[in-house]
Amino acid sequence: MHKLKPNIRFHPLKHPPLRHSSAAAAATTATTKSFNATLHLLSSEGSHHHVLLAYNSMLKSSIPPDPFTFPSLLKACISLNLLPHGLLLHQHIVVNGFSSDPYIGSSLISFYSSSGLTEHARKVFDTMAERNIVPWTTVIGCYARTGDFVHAFYLYNSMLHEGIKPTSVTLLTLLSGVSESIHIECLHACIVKYGFLGHIALMNSMLNVYGRCGRIEYAWKLFERMDEKDIVSWNSLVSGYSLVGDTEELLRLMYRMRSENTWPDHQTYGALVSAIAKEGSAEFGKVVHGQIVVAGFELDVHLETSLIFMYLKCSNMHYTFKLFERAKDKDVVLWTTIISGLVQNERADRALEVFQSMLCSRTEPSTTTIASALAACAQLGSLKVGTSIHGYTLRQRMAINTPAQNSLISMYSKCGYLKQALIVFRMIKNRDVVSWNAIVAGNAQNGHLSMAMHLFNEMRIAHQRPDSVTVVCLLQICASIGAYQQGKWIHNLVLRSYLEPCVKIGTALVDMYCKCGDLDSARKCFDRVIECDLILWSTIISGYGSHGEGESALALYTELVQSGLTPNSVIFLSVLYACSHNGLVDQGLNLFDSMARDFKIEPELEHCACIVDLLCRAGRVKDAYNFYKMKFPEPMANALGIVLDACKTKALVELRDAVAKEISELDNEDAGKYVQLAHSYASMAQWEGVGKTWVQMKELGLKKLPGWSFIDLHGVITTFFMGQTSHPQQEDIMLVLKNLNEEISERVIMSNVDNIS
Repeated sequence: MHKLKPNIRFHPLKHPPLRHSSAAAAATTATTKSFNATLHLLSSEGSHHHVLLAYNSMLKSSIPPDPFTFPSLLKACISLNLLPHGLLLHQHIVVNGFSSDPYIGSSLISFYSSSGLTEHARKVFDTMAERNIVPWTTVIGCYARTGDFVHAFYLYNSMLHEGIKPTSVTLLTLLSGVSESIHIECLHACIVKYGFLGHIALMNSMLNVYGRCGRIEYAWKLFERMDEKDIVSWNSLVSGYSLVGDTEELLRLMYRMRSENTWPDHQTYGALVSAIAKEGSAEFGKVVHGQIVVAGFELDVHLETSLIFMYLKCSNMHYTFKLFERAKDKDVVLWTTIISGLVQNERADRALEVFQSMLCSRTEPSTTTIASALAACAQLGSLKVGTSIHGYTLRQRMAINTPAQNSLISMYSKCGYLKQALIVFRMIKNRDVVSWNAIVAGNAQNGHLSMAMHLFNEMRIAHQRPDSVTVVCLLQICASIGAYQQGKWIHNLVLRSYLEPCVKIGTALVDMYCKCGDLDSARKCFDRVIECDLILWSTIISGYGSHGEGESALALYTELVQSGLTPNSVIFLSVLYACSHNGLVDQGLNLFDSMARDFKIEPELEHCACIVDLLCRAGRVKDAYNFYKMKFPEPMANALGIVLDACKTKALVELRDAVAKEISELDNEDAGKYVQLAHSYASMAQWEGVGKTWVQMKELGLKKLPGWSFIDLHGVITTFFMGQTSHPQQEDIMLVLKNLNEEISERVIMSNVDNIS
């Protein structure tokens, strides 16, 4: 909500006429006190607009202010965000000679601090002749709230040096901005030293900070030693356990609360729901939801939003929409929560429907809502809806922030409109690392590696340090097109930039080197990763397996098991693939059996297909077909295709006929299988079968994509299809190929002549 900007112009200061009578002076003082009382009453009621109007009337009546007039006025300027009025009041303070008053000084420091003018606040403090604990506390809080604890603790030590002892308010002010363990430990010592351990507000603040810093064990010890506890104490500890995701301890705490006659409130339940959302336990969430209903907090808007967020995190759409539809007051936070949650659950189509409903309900979307809706468009690749939302923001003259602009870049990039993405990127004034990642990734994923690298260099020149997302994105595109030199350059940059060791970067490097055929470098990168996850193990095993290093792949699998990690289905798929492509039949069969026997993993169809391929490659085609019949509950064209190819190679005519018949009876939409079947019939000289296959393929409207390849030239990927004649440089390409062919033929002839001679 926008704060009120009152159209108030203070009446110019007039020096009151000289009054020599003591009675007149007393009357003036009484009038000033009366106005001060009015100002104080209005301020305490939050009527800050009327506070300033009353002061204007005071000036018009030539009633002189005193030191008690200005604190309420400066408080009004802070609340209404009126910097010019506050500056004018500062002038009035100086003219009236009140600038040395410690309470007015403290109010001025608070005013400048709230306006973000820390240097001005410090100047006011430094020019004060008399400084008691009030201005010291205010100026310390000014630095603490901005996170500048170097200056905050320097001023705190200076205050002690001048012999002024801190109050509980001083220490509370320092605690308000603490986010590091070392600071809370120092302040804890100060609280003990000055005897504030019985101050419940201070204890609660310390509990909160210990939890926020992840020092939950210290928070627990402090809580146990507290003589007096209120609901804030309990909630502070509950919030700490919620942040670390310890739901078991949270339940014990809530049980203990009730046993000590303290009943959980909406904040207690909110912290518990947040912890469950992190854990993703829908059943546990339903139990807590039931407790919230029984406790009568179901209608609390914040709790309702938290519950919807929890069900979204648990991917429970039924309860999500049930709660959402029952919500009476749907604010922008609730709408945004469900839209972003649906996007994260890959329900982008439903997210856009909800966004449409939000607009129809005349709820004005925030920039976060816009960012979530654009993310849904990016997920769907829907340029039409994305540009419509972009147009909406322009028509409404919405001042969209950097995250929303980043979503615009991603949307245009995912839809292949890189020119528009770049225009949006250039328009962003405060680019963050996400902005750079979005434009770099957009170009890389659309095959424009050269532009992606150019933007990456721009990023470095702009002194924006790349993060793991930037590096992983570039390495992935290098891996997909085999851009070995560019991948090595990025690797060198990672080493020079001193990016923290990260399993994601390590995995991307291993994948890039494996796909580019450099297994030695891949292994070195693998060995440098301190904590390897299953994705990294799967990547290195697949890399060795696909390059004919089956024994090495098996050795890595053994190393994985010995490390204490439990292999998953993806690991088994990688190692079975390695066995299949390297003729390791017995090892592959043993591994397949060990899935269910040793690790209780039920083999999926992909694992069974690997065994079919393994047996076929080893020449055991009949065993492969028997295995297929035993393990595949329904016919599978891919597995049958493997057997059919093996039958052709081994000249197994009867089995080939049987498999070909099975494939022809399947309702298959893969054009490649029909081509394979036609070739099989042709090899058997069964031309009638060939004709039927082509007719069947034509009736289904299937067409096999031609063979294709690509080249990376100066960072731009160019794709070539078999029989393609539409390339703009077709004639030049054909001329070069002709020249190459002639030169190769000449060299072959000359080589033969040399051998004869």
